[in-house]
Amino acid sequence: MTLDPDIAAIIDALNNGFPRVATMTGAEARAAIVARRQSVTDPEPVASVADRTVPGPGGDIPVRVYHPSVSSGSPALVVFAHGGGWVFCDLDSHDGLCRSMANGVDAVVIAVDFRLAPEHRWPAAAEDVYAVTEWAARNAAELGADPAQLVVAGDSAGGNLAAVTAAMARDRGGPAIAAQLLLYPVIGADFDTESYRRYATGYYNTREAMMWYWDQYVPDAADRTHPYADPARAEPANLPPTLLIGAGFDPPRSEGEAYIASLAAAGVPTAHRCYEGAIHGFMTMNNLELGARARQQTWTDLRQLLCRVSSN
Repeated sequence: MTLDPDIAAIIDALNNGFPRVATMTGAEARAAIVARRQSVTDPEPVASVADRTVPGPGGDIPVRVYHPSVSSGSPALVVFAHGGGWVFCDLDSHDGLCRSMANGVDAVVIAVDFRLAPEHRWPAAAEDVYAVTEWAARNAAELGADPAQLVVAGDSAGGNLAAVTAAMARDRGGPAIAAQLLLYPVIGADFDTESYRRYATGYYNTREAMMWYWDQYVPDAADRTHPYADPARAEPANLPPTLLIGAGFDPPRSEGEAYIASLAAAGVPTAHRCYEGAIHGFMTMNNLELGARARQQTWTDLRQLLCRVSSN
């Protein structure tokens, strides 16, 4: 297995340019990430983008609502949680991905600006994403979306929040989730898996950084065994159909593979693609051909999964 050529050409710059967050406070890490963010002058057009707020357990939750440029008339409804180790990133960092998702899936996408650690530790972020998912289901008609096609989605740490939200919805009696989309998700806090050992350093995301993220969000090791922190510890039966996208050179790769396998073994409809030459976060990297190709394939796969769900 080798790195994608385009990624191989920039991997040293990525490794050297990403701040060593484990030496920083949460606020310092956020500032460093924002400082290296590249401005986007020509975002993918969508029909509309609106910032609003949703009532949450800790106060109003900012969200951003995207409507697709061209719709079939009954778009899906996707609640999206961004990555960033539960510590950084925001509505702007994943704006391009959400625009692409809205158009590619034919979906109203609601991006959630959940509370960040370490100022707001577990389960604050998870409860915020669940609250927005409840709100989305109640307001699907106003949003012009199909409540029967409600999807929870997220990348990296946001993938953890999406999977936790699916478990919460199952356990709490709603809302009904049609599918979950997990992009190279962070599932649990086991840093001794095969992929953590093999890709601990040298591939952009590091084992050291991942350990620090968990320390910020769920510092108590006992809490990390809770299924709303580690969704792999949730009973897999009756969780929603799941599409999981992995990256080959990624420390959390093994836990994602184990999670999707456990769902499949429990009879949950699943689909899994691993981009062997990819690294963590590749689907949000601008000008990366593999990322663009993976996005379009993922939107196609999600549409097909929703079709399978609706036909059953």
